[in-house]
Amino acid sequence: MGRESRGRRGPAAGVGRGGGRTRLTRRGRIVVWAGGILALALIGVSGTAAWIYQDLNGNIHSADIDNKIGGGRPVNLSPGSKNILVVGSDSREGANAKYGKDLATMQSDTLMVMHVAADRKWATVVSLPRDSWVNIPACDRGDGSTSDPHQFKINESFAIGGTGGEVSGAATCTIKTVERNTGLRIDHFMSVDFQGFKGMVNALGGIEVCPEAPIHDKKARLDLDAGCQTVKDEQALGYVRTRYSLGDSSDLGRIGRQQEFMEALAAKAQQKLASPNALYGFLDSATKSLTTDKALAGIKPLSGLASEVKGIPRDRLTFLTVPNYSRQADVPTDQANVVWQYPQAGDLFTSLAKDKEVDKEKLEAASKNPVYARTVRVQVLNGTSTQGRAAKVADTLRTAGFTVTNVGNAPEATKRTTVGYPQGLGASAEVLASRLPGSAARQDSGATPGVVTLTVGTDFEVVR
Repeated sequence: MGRESRGRRGPAAGVGRGGGRTRLTRRGRIVVWAGGILALALIGVSGTAAWIYQDLNGNIHSADIDNKIGGGRPVNLSPGSKNILVVGSDSREGANAKYGKDLATMQSDTLMVMHVAADRKWATVVSLPRDSWVNIPACDRGDGSTSDPHQFKINESFAIGGTGGEVSGAATCTIKTVERNTGLRIDHFMSVDFQGFKGMVNALGGIEVCPEAPIHDKKARLDLDAGCQTVKDEQALGYVRTRYSLGDSSDLGRIGRQQEFMEALAAKAQQKLASPNALYGFLDSATKSLTTDKALAGIKPLSGLASEVKGIPRDRLTFLTVPNYSRQADVPTDQANVVWQYPQAGDLFTSLAKDKEVDKEKLEAASKNPVYARTVRVQVLNGTSTQGRAAKVADTLRTAGFTVTNVGNAPEATKRTTVGYPQGLGASAEVLASRLPGSAARQDSGATPGVVTLTVGTDFEVVR
């Protein structure tokens, strides 16, 4: 969505066609997507904080994450900046049990990283589609077992870590997965669950939506007529969860609807500041549904973060989705998932890691013509003393969709993995190198014509 002057001008008071009556600022939207941060920002101006402080403070759940993540984490390249992982979760316990057939574990419907710059003058929110095909590292399941590293859609990490029913475990595996695939050091975590979301909507009397066509989605438990109407309870929840009965049935379309709905939710919450009962119900539901890392688990730290976010100029708040394309372009049998588009995704994460503001227009322009992995022809050479190393790497590359033309041994051993290419194949080499942490593409006058040469060193890590 980007900056105010550049982004889509969607509705706020009503979601979908027919809205547009009240527009919430980008500042409001970033706050509402952080769940409890919005609630606490509202407390600061509501005049009711004195008598509800202790009550709401006790609602917030904390998760011990730092002691579970372990080592091997990305280095913090920008001290003072903050990367906050926000998850919209739907555990299958209690009142949530009726959602999702045969799902016994925690699930995540929304995943994003909010980067707040060290100077607090800008912020970027990056949505990570739940169907992103990524590397899932080994994780403690919370039931005494450990999962094996593998590739799958990114939201599975929350379910794996939450096998034992603890949000801390689900958060830990999700953080490890996001860090592994983005290179960003995650500083804080917050999760808002289904029931808290419904409570917030109900406390405000519902939110108006305006679908252009009827919506009938059994998976989202949603039946809506066309036209403007107020939704709450299961209807509100179904509206932000539906994907198969609207638009192109993609998770990317759902991300947009969720952002518009949350924008409307925040706008209505602001309108209810003068209504103590409605406001308290909203705040109570928001904080009860909120789980954060220990450092954020309280009214005071969340209020402090809210104040920092509110002070950022509206034209310096950027909303975007990580550049991606359908995985079917690389793996014809996969019609359900997306892969992140390189080198654009890598450039995005590198900029945030170094606390450099992202130019959304430039990023989108660079992403218009993706170089698909299947179009990259690669020969893999083993530069280590481990027999069969090149063959294993080649298999990994084929799984990722790359076209492997040859496997062999390098002329000499090497510690560092390198990507060499002949003239004219720079773009293809960048696509491959950006998926290999620590490697860089270099033009080589002696490179084999027509192919990119990957020389595997002892530092090689599994391709993303």
